[in-house]
Amino acid sequence: MAQRLQLKIVLDYLKPVIWRRVVVDDDLTFLQLHQVIQAAMGWEDCHMHEFELVSPTVRIGTPEPGGFGGLPGMDDATLPERKTRLADVLAGKRKFRYWYDFGDDWWHTVSIEKRLPADPAAPPAQLLAGECACPPEDCGGPPGYADMMEILAVPDHPEREELRDWLGDFDPAVFDLAGCAKAVARVVRPRKARTG
Repeated sequence: MAQRLQLKIVLDYLKPVIWRRVVVDDDLTFLQLHQVIQAAMGWEDCHMHEFELVSPTVRIGTPEPGGFGGLPGMDDATLPERKTRLADVLAGKRKFRYWYDFGDDWWHTVSIEKRLPADPAAPPAQLLAGECACPPEDCGGPPGYADMMEILAVPDHPEREELRDWLGDFDPAVFDLAGCAKAVARVVRPRKARTG
């Protein structure tokens, strides 16, 4: 039976905690969930990604012929995100992980907070809440972001001005809920327009 899933997405290894809460239909594919997470967090979707479930370990993403990064045997268990629906693999699960940017290693823990009844009148994906801005792309992952925050906290740091020029008006405490909610609403077509 179709359900809606209330998910809390937490960007791992950072303080203060950067998180988002979304509700999605469980008939979405993992590719659609990837797009929802990108829009909700504020990422730019310019790096590779993958989902990981444990007990047993299952990877969901874009299978690469010849293995992950060309390493034989590393991609044998990857389910295709374009065809795998949330309902196909999340029964009985409480958490799974989303890995974005295999170089910067942005790991997100996705918790299934609630399983709700299907609601044909509701949008297939909806952003409800969140806190803190998403880190900038290509800043070096959690360690690089932590270094960046330390530099910004010291007014006379020799690298602060150059960093401010690169970041523009970035404020780590500000989360644009309205803007990200609109972006989430755009990534998954409403039910009437979806063809599956």
